[in-house]
Amino acid sequence: MQLPKLFACFAFLVSLDASAQEYKNPPELPPTNGYSHVVVAPAGRLVVVSGQVALDAKGELVGAGDFEAQCVQVHENIKAALASLGLTFKDVIRTDNYITDRKYLPILRKVRAGYLPADGAPASTLLVVDGLFRPDLLVEVSVEAVLPQVQGAAH
Repeated sequence: MQLPKLFACFAFLVSLDASAQEYKNPPELPPTNGYSHVVVAPAGRLVVVSGQVALDAKGELVGAGDFEAQCVQVHENIKAALASLGLTFKDVIRTDNYITDRKYLPILRKVRAGYLPADGAPASTLLVVDGLFRPDLLVEVSVEAVLPQVQGAAH
C-alpha cells in the first residue's frame, strides 16, 4: 500500500522538530509579559507538578508574611520536583499562578524571571484568589513540563 504523497510529506515535516517546544505569540493576541500565549509540546511525556507553596522539606512555612521569600521557596520547590526527573525550568510549558493580592504581581514576575528562561517562556495563567489552603500562604504555583522522548525508546 502506498501512502498519499501529501500524508508522507506532512509526517516528514512533523518529525523534523519533535524535540523542542514551540512558542507562539500570535499578533492577533495582546502583548505578553513573561509568558507565551501558546506552547506546543514535543513528542514525549507530559509531567504535571502539583501546586507548590512556601513549605520546606519539613513542612515548615518559609517567609511568614513575606511574599518574595514565599515566592522564592515555591520556585525552589518546583526546581526540586523538576530535578527529580532530570528536568529544568527550560522544560516547563505551562504555569498556573495563584496569588492572594494583586499587589504581589510585580514581585511574582521578578522572582519568576530568575527561574524561567527569557526566551521561550511557558504559557501562563494568573489568578488572584481569596486565600489558599492555609491562611499564612500567599502564593501557589503549579507547572506542566515535557519529559523529552529518548531516541529509540518505545512508549
